Amino acid sequence: MSASGGTKAIVAALGANLAIAASKFVAFAFSGSSSMLAEGVHSLADSGNQFLLLVGGKKAQREATPQHPFGYGRERYIYAFLVSIVLFSIGGMFAIYEGYEKIRHPHELEHWYWPVGVLVFAIIAEGFSFRTAIKESNALRGKLSWKEFIRRAKAPELPVVLLEDFGALIGLVLALGGVGLSLLTGEGVWDGIGTLCIGILLVLIALVLAVETKSLLLGEAAGVEEVKKIEAALVDGDTVTRVIHMRTLHLGPEELLVAAKIAVQHDDSAAEIATAIDAAEARIRAAVPIARVIYLEPDIYSEAEAAKGPDPSATPGGPNPHAAGH
Repeated sequence: MSASGGTKAIVAALGANLAIAASKFVAFAFSGSSSMLAEGVHSLADSGNQFLLLVGGKKAQREATPQHPFGYGRERYIYAFLVSIVLFSIGGMFAIYEGYEKIRHPHELEHWYWPVGVLVFAIIAEGFSFRTAIKESNALRGKLSWKEFIRRAKAPELPVVLLEDFGALIGLVLALGGVGLSLLTGEGVWDGIGTLCIGILLVLIALVLAVETKSLLLGEAAGVEEVKKIEAALVDGDTVTRVIHMRTLHLGPEELLVAAKIAVQHDDSAAEIATAIDAAEARIRAAVPIARVIYLEPDIYSEAEAAKGPDPSATPGGPNPHAAGH
């Protein structure tokens, strides 16, 4: 996995979550706190998620094959989508069920110092993991806000770890609040309410992850800045006079497909056009190194045809003119 995949952040989160999960289950065994049980399952699910991200990064490095000629870069998107499913089903739904049961059948906490001590330790450990993820992300997000970074990031690992750690910290605060109110009031129902809130939080984060990774799985175009760089690199003002139309597609976080129809001079020879295309490809790769698969089609630009506007039926994903009545 490349550095932009956030391997350091994933490993930091994995180590923190394994340690935290063990401490939470010990605290649950001594105190009977449902918040501790829900948080323990949450940390265990997070550990499995980070393992899935590492597996996806490893599998994505496989060489292309005749059956998969564009390689396996999208493996990282698939495993990130699996993370959202695990977080929803194991983490979120379990916590909601446990919280509901604790509200129906509350009981007083025993050995309260166990859950309180573990929660304080977990907040410190999760804070360290979150800090690492923020540091890794800052190197990539540039001037983007955190919301824009999560929405636009092509490498799924860092947004996943960021949201998981952010959710974990909020969940720990909710658990601490539930345990604290149970101790102050003597009512175990507050522990159940805290657990229920943790479950709802995890489900919401899982839904956000599912929506974002679904978009990546469907295939996203290059960012606005990358598109501008590619268009500028294509035109040399001599043989290649303009870009008639262009499509880009991420085959993986660090691999971009570029397909473009370019305008050339009508009296250029085939040899001149072939040389110009080779030069254009070299300029694109120099401007946007992740543009590894490039297809360029030369054509003669016609103002009359351009004035008619784009043909929807010729656009990938556009309406099929032969689909009527089916």
